[in-house]
Amino acid sequence: MAKRFAEDPRLIRLMKISLALPETARQCHEQHAAFLVRKRTFAYYLSDHHGDGIVAVTCKVLPGDNTALAAAQPDRFYLPAYIGPRGWVALRLDVGHVDWDEVAELVLGSYRLIAPKRLAELVKART
Repeated sequence: MAKRFAEDPRLIRLMKISLALPETARQCHEQHAAFLVRKRTFAYYLSDHHGDGIVAVTCKVLPGDNTALAAAQPDRFYLPAYIGPRGWVALRLDVGHVDWDEVAELVLGSYRLIAPKRLAELVKART
């Protein structure tokens, strides 16, 4: 992983949110990081993924929420390549002010959808 990528403050902030959840791990790749719960990905951090110049967090959402968010706020949300049609949405972290409470809400919602029921219930009980 390139040093500049690893030191990106947006990635560091996302790591703090994601790795605070039960039984989570991070895998870093060249231009993205994956956040997993028991080997299942619940969020991605994308930085210039496939040369698109965008920095974003990508999360699983409830059916139809991804297209609704992308349609309502196309300057902030978009359907990520490959996984967008499977219920994932991306929130840009490279335009305007980043609402980290909103990011945490997206990550937590995605975790609840992906995590085993017991872990999802633990998180639900804490909030």
